[in-house]
Amino acid sequence: MENNIVDKIKSTGDKIKDVKVERVSVSSYFEALQSNGKTFIATVIAAVVVMIFFAMVVFFLHVRGPEEVMVPEVRGKELTDALLEMQKKELYPKITMRYSEIPGDKGTILDQNPSAGSIVKGYSRVSLVVSRGVIIDHVENYIGQNYDELKMNLQTLFAGTTTPLIVLAQPEYKPDISAAGTILEQDPPEGTDISEPVTLTLVVSRGPSFENTRVPRLIGTSVNDMLQTVARSRIVFDFTARTASNGEKPGTVIAQQQFDGDFIPNYSHMAVEMAFPAGEFEDDVYGIFSAELTEYPYPVPMRLDASTSDGNTYTLVNFMHTGASLTLPYAVPKETTLTLYVVDKEQKKIIVH
Repeated sequence: MENNIVDKIKSTGDKIKDVKVERVSVSSYFEALQSNGKTFIATVIAAVVVMIFFAMVVFFLHVRGPEEVMVPEVRGKELTDALLEMQKKELYPKITMRYSEIPGDKGTILDQNPSAGSIVKGYSRVSLVVSRGVIIDHVENYIGQNYDELKMNLQTLFAGTTTPLIVLAQPEYKPDISAAGTILEQDPPEGTDISEPVTLTLVVSRGPSFENTRVPRLIGTSVNDMLQTVARSRIVFDFTARTASNGEKPGTVIAQQQFDGDFIPNYSHMAVEMAFPAGEFEDDVYGIFSAELTEYPYPVPMRLDASTSDGNTYTLVNFMHTGASLTLPYAVPKETTLTLYVVDKEQKKIIVH
């Protein structure tokens, strides 16, 4: 019996030993696995770092940029030749067009930026200014046009150029049934090629000169009626004024120039004297508007506008005048602004006090 008990104790001890051995084996396995995992993770991290390094090396090798090149001189060359020069240097042209002052240079390079000799990276842009040619290469037909309009058009056409290709000579004026300012003849004729600046000589109409104007009777005429006469008459009136006296009616014509006949040539000068009140009269201030203008070879359209202090603007008179010394009577409220326009351009402005 004792032997059986001993055998059981031995058997139990053997089992306990086996369990301990198994526990030690599992623990060793997990420790080995943990150690191997750290090594594996370290290996992966190192591989990633190496890959990133080589990727960056390859990237910077590719983005190092193109080589630097010298910008060629292309000014004065034809556009096609200039583009080939740009292509050889691996440069990209940016083209803008501009009119030139030199006949025959259409399609050539006028300017470039950067300038020749500059060092830039390949594939950079170079701005090229290409000539459109001259604005006009032949003389056009100007007969029938208005001289003042042609003069303005040519000034606009050649604005900004140092050497206009068409220069207007002092025109010759002569009487004609055409409206005043109409171009009758020109030299050189239409179609003349412009290889260098040309001087254009014109014959211009003064307007019909065979018509005469009847001398009007103006004594006693009021300012407003006088302005209506100025508007419809082909006479240049030279107004003067003095303070009314000896029973003279304020604001009326008291004297006019006398002529030998009943008719005078169109736009002859005629002196007219008016009597004005000493101060305000019937809420109006009386006076003579005067201006010194360019003397025109023929009558040009003019007008005198009035702007009251409350902002109301109206035209006192529209008329034709030959310029030089201009005078006009007025009767307007105090603080009215009077503005003279010549061919719709403001020439003079006053405030009536």
